[in-house]
Amino acid sequence: MQRPVNGFSKLSKQQKIEWIAKECTQDPEKTKKLLEKYWNADTDLQKTHDEFIENTLSNFYLPYAVAPNFLINEQLLAIPMTIEESSVVAAASKAAKFWLTKGGFKTEVLGTEKIGQVHFMYHGQKNKLVKLIDALQPKFMADTAAITKNMNKRGGGISAINLIDKTDQLEGYYQLHCTFETLDAMGANFINSCLEQFATTLENAVAIHPEFANDKPEVVMSILSNYVPNCVVRASVSCPITNTKSENSVSRTFAEKMHQAVTIAKTEPFRAVTHNKGIMNGIDAVVLATGNDFRAIEAGVHAYAAKDGKYSSLTHCTIENNEFKFWIDVPLALGTVGGLTSLHPLVKLSLEILQQPSAKELMQIIAVAGLAQNFAALRSLVTTGIQKGHMKMHLLNILNTLGANDREKEQLVALFKEQTVSNAAVTEALENLRR
Repeated sequence: MQRPVNGFSKLSKQQKIEWIAKECTQDPEKTKKLLEKYWNADTDLQKTHDEFIENTLSNFYLPYAVAPNFLINEQLLAIPMTIEESSVVAAASKAAKFWLTKGGFKTEVLGTEKIGQVHFMYHGQKNKLVKLIDALQPKFMADTAAITKNMNKRGGGISAINLIDKTDQLEGYYQLHCTFETLDAMGANFINSCLEQFATTLENAVAIHPEFANDKPEVVMSILSNYVPNCVVRASVSCPITNTKSENSVSRTFAEKMHQAVTIAKTEPFRAVTHNKGIMNGIDAVVLATGNDFRAIEAGVHAYAAKDGKYSSLTHCTIENNEFKFWIDVPLALGTVGGLTSLHPLVKLSLEILQQPSAKELMQIIAVAGLAQNFAALRSLVTTGIQKGHMKMHLLNILNTLGANDREKEQLVALFKEQTVSNAAVTEALENLRR
């Protein structure tokens, strides 16, 4: 039985490994060898990785790939992707190739505003609070001047501080709803530092204000929001609809099926969740490869998908004047400076492959990856079905799980080119081959 451990974070890396191997695994020596196997041979680089988070034991590998042939606003890019799921990179690459001859992807940043809030409780007269917050506006800016100095020089900073009355939803609940422009930084630390100073400024003001002697606002917390409905990018594709097969167009039958598939995802939340998950396959893969926070992106995107009161599709489709158009509007709060962007070698490589994009440019690239992934999934669903392509890509995972050697893999990959891939079918085929 595992025992509690005190001061674990203060142990050396080797001591932590010894403890986890002995207390939590059946074969401690095997565990230690496995963890050490994934260490980087460059000790300085490994130390950098160790210091990303606390209690690091080893590195956890995920495949790092590229999807080529993305034509975005007339610029050709290969997009780095980090993901474990079979078929995602292949699907993105197919979508990129499909649209390469049809004008490629077009993008537009619709907004870059980010949000933070100071949440506080107040049970006194609202008009007194309104007057105080109005009077404090210059003080809020002055007290955060040291924090905002560099951001302001680059053209960013605090854009607004508004008092929001939420007492109709929770008794006594108010907030300072604050908006920011953080340029190429994701800006979480910048925003949180500003918010905490706003809270301190408010607390100091009411402490010496006689009108609030008996009913002081009480700050609960100060924190940025990962919901950024005004930090949105649009990515789109479009092409003519023709009756003849062409590299520059799509058929009416295909266009109508795609339109129906999107309409179903707009109508049915059970379908919309899986529909949007496919979008996030593309988005998260690039977010990870560029060292950004995929959990924040996921939370914000799914909130955005429910912004109209019902969870719905993030992508849209129209058929008008013999033109097929498919697009996505998606909130993406990203950074190309700060965080891991200057520390993780593969993150730096990803940004180099993407031609050192600004945060706005990265928003556009990542939106394209999500749109491409969704297009590829819907294209499969309305034509051959999703499993044919997905399971073909999953074949090698099944064969590796079954311990197939290189000769067996070669023969079975050839065999399943024309057969349906399933765990049972592959297991049986391998057993027959070994006989």
